[in-house]
Amino acid sequence: MNKMLDDTQFEAARGPGATVLVIDDEQRSLESLRRVLNVEFEVLCATSAEEAEAILAGDLVQVILCDQRMPRQSGVEFLKRVRDQWPEPVRMIISGYTDAEDIIAGVNEAGIYQYITKPWDPEKLIDSVREAAELYRLQKSGAVTPVVEAKPSRQRLRSLASDQGRAERRLYEFGRIAHAPDSPMRETIALAQRAARYDVSVLITGDSGTGKELLARAIHHSSARREKSFVIENCGALPDELLESELFGCKKGAFTGAYQDRIGLFEVADGGSIFLDEIGETSPAFQVKLLRVLQEGEIRPLGAQRSRRVNVRVIAATNRKLEAEVAAGRFRRDLYYRLAAFPIHLPPLADRKGDIPIIAARILVDVNRTFNRRIPGFDPETLRLMQRHSWPGNIRELHNEIQRMCVLCDGDAPLGPDLLSTAIAHRDASPERAGQSTPFTLKERVELLECAVIKESLQRNGRNISRVAEELGLSRVGLRSKIARYDICRVVDDEA
Repeated sequence: MNKMLDDTQFEAARGPGATVLVIDDEQRSLESLRRVLNVEFEVLCATSAEEAEAILAGDLVQVILCDQRMPRQSGVEFLKRVRDQWPEPVRMIISGYTDAEDIIAGVNEAGIYQYITKPWDPEKLIDSVREAAELYRLQKSGAVTPVVEAKPSRQRLRSLASDQGRAERRLYEFGRIAHAPDSPMRETIALAQRAARYDVSVLITGDSGTGKELLARAIHHSSARREKSFVIENCGALPDELLESELFGCKKGAFTGAYQDRIGLFEVADGGSIFLDEIGETSPAFQVKLLRVLQEGEIRPLGAQRSRRVNVRVIAATNRKLEAEVAAGRFRRDLYYRLAAFPIHLPPLADRKGDIPIIAARILVDVNRTFNRRIPGFDPETLRLMQRHSWPGNIRELHNEIQRMCVLCDGDAPLGPDLLSTAIAHRDASPERAGQSTPFTLKERVELLECAVIKESLQRNGRNISRVAEELGLSRVGLRSKIARYDICRVVDDEA
């Protein structure tokens, strides 16, 4: 759970929602700093180096603000150790002294980003911590080198943040969604563009692998919230208690394993957007809590006594037919109408045959970059066969197929039909082809029939591998071997 939360927060960390660790052995000074910074940041407090190290070991921290005068060691000495063990947080020091040697040692040895002198001004302090949080975000994104000795100016920070924002918007703009002029995606994209202009909840439906996350990103980066965070949670990956702590946060000791206070993703996304994938997999109990957040605009971390206000746009997605789930009593009707203020359906790749060459070309560019290859494109016969395939795994399956072909390809020639998986290369096996000069062999026809039977059984049994194996008279191992051989998309593994 912690890894999932940390990765998302790394991407989303920026001023509002950033976590600041304040270290000061004087309780009154510590409380003053906490009160000022708590207006905008999540503040963790420590009165000693030992407490601070325990927090750093278990919590995501973007900025460290440490007092220079501490018992047994100086703030610079402590931050030097922090730099060696936890180099990513931006380190700042606060001191009533401005000794030149301390400043030089802080910069050279501890990588101090900024000295804050006492008495400090609250507004200037918040501004400095806000800039440090922005620097952390830019360092994580690669926009600046993580070396504070050459720290950027305020103007440079703002310029870098603006440049990165424009780059992100270009990367996820609607024009990046590959489709042909006559594609059914044109209507889908037009709806999404209209939804992006208004601050309404969006429900994206469609089969797995159709690109729901990409569309959600495009909506966010085309909206008025584009300067704020976009965070993602897969609601089907966690049990209720962990999902609740991920989204709403938790207090220390709220449940087994809650060793520290945790900030939830709704707070991280405050002012921005949150993408709740696989929303149809949530339990009725969790749906009640999510409904309250959408209705009241408030979250209550697990174990907390008070609620917190958040302003977040929710974009949800599911591959289930939620209307049917509502009718069956598995999904709350009131929550459905809250989420589906603006529904958008993504068509499967089987209905977008004309898009396949364009999407394949885009994928090949990415795979070439990843594998450091220079494969120029696809043989025309390869594209013809790819367009005849049904692609039950949609764009994800197409990506995997192209990646596999690139691994098998020797040299930098166009990808030929001989590199395609058996199920795709022999897709058009039909009686009328028997009279052609290159008919399929008996072995190939048997393989095609076997592949079709397995696919049909998987679909009928909800992709449950145990039931399919029993129906076809195969062992689970044997069935898995055939699924891998014919490159059939992912199945549900049910040991029961």
